[in-house]
Amino acid sequence: MKKLFIFALMIMLSMSNNALGRINPDEKSDDDKEEAEIGNFDFIYGTQDDLNEEFERTEMVMSEAFSHIGTRYRSGAKGPNAFDCSGFTSYVFKQQTNVFIGASSRDQYARNIPITRDELQSGDLVFFTSPRSGRGVGHVGIVVDVDPVTQTFTFIHASTSSGVKISNSTDSGYANRYVGARRPLL
Repeated sequence: MKKLFIFALMIMLSMSNNALGRINPDEKSDDDKEEAEIGNFDFIYGTQDDLNEEFERTEMVMSEAFSHIGTRYRSGAKGPNAFDCSGFTSYVFKQQTNVFIGASSRDQYARNIPITRDELQSGDLVFFTSPRSGRGVGHVGIVVDVDPVTQTFTFIHASTSSGVKISNSTDSGYANRYVGARRPLL
């Protein structure tokens, strides 16, 4: 009970000092302290400039990818007149970020940063099996859009039947073939 009384007395005294304007002018307000505290975590969250730069790079990658819709598929082709799946993804990233993400779909899967399906965002690489790859990586595309509720996504890729096109992860040819996702280190 004595501790509670002392605590209440301290609160009342501090409130009376605030009311009488007897606060040390060099003392920071709670708002200033909170702002300083948030500022200490810039190294984790990055700055607005970092976010803007990342957004612009993703937009450039997507713009480059969309500019090739309809380009024909050819096994082993690295573009720009024809692509295979990994030739398409590596060409797009090299053109817009000057980053080499890997030559084959397996290389791209091994070389880039692993992410979970719930971390997917536009510009990430998604990998699927193919008829010739068994359970391993055999096909790659670039995420266009993600539904965070269902974790379904659309992706742009070079398909053997239609060339560069946009598909959905729920399409019958891809729904059961998903292997994983990677984020290119830009």
